[in-house]
Amino acid sequence: MEPTPENQIPKDNQKQSNSLKPTVDRTDYGENFQTHLLEQYKIYVEMTDRVSARRLQTGSFYISLLSGLLAIISITGNKELFSGSQKIVLFSISLLGITLCFIWNANINSYKQLNSLKFKVIHEMEQLLPFACYDREWQFLNDSKSGKKYFRLTVVEQYVPLVIAIPYILLLIYSIIQLFK
Repeated sequence: MEPTPENQIPKDNQKQSNSLKPTVDRTDYGENFQTHLLEQYKIYVEMTDRVSARRLQTGSFYISLLSGLLAIISITGNKELFSGSQKIVLFSISLLGITLCFIWNANINSYKQLNSLKFKVIHEMEQLLPFACYDREWQFLNDSKSGKKYFRLTVVEQYVPLVIAIPYILLLIYSIIQLFK
């Protein structure tokens, strides 16, 4: 059967799709095309939601770890637990904290890319469904009539590791000064 616009993925979406992936013709697929598409859509949206949940868990992990490091500094700063090597301990902890902040920021960027790609796939799938709810949601978010611009969570989220890195940067400067004193 000859492919027609009614039974194929729209041409705009074909450009976005991976060229190695063949377009499935509805007629060739059979009568379960729409049912299977809807099931795939549900599973894919659930997987996307799980990635977002993992993203939040990762953020909580880094906040806990970095807060714990700051707690260790406060405990060792008040007591002479490490006596002569305290300067080296402060230097090491500050480097570790800064490194963890950069790794956390890289994780945020990775999750941002993964979520963006997943939503592109969802938008493509929605073109074959009766209502494109995510596309509509983005239309509302980008509507400039309200005067309020949508501020993406990732933008805010990317500043958190940088803010948390500030005490570690200050500690690094302090420890370097103390080492060369």
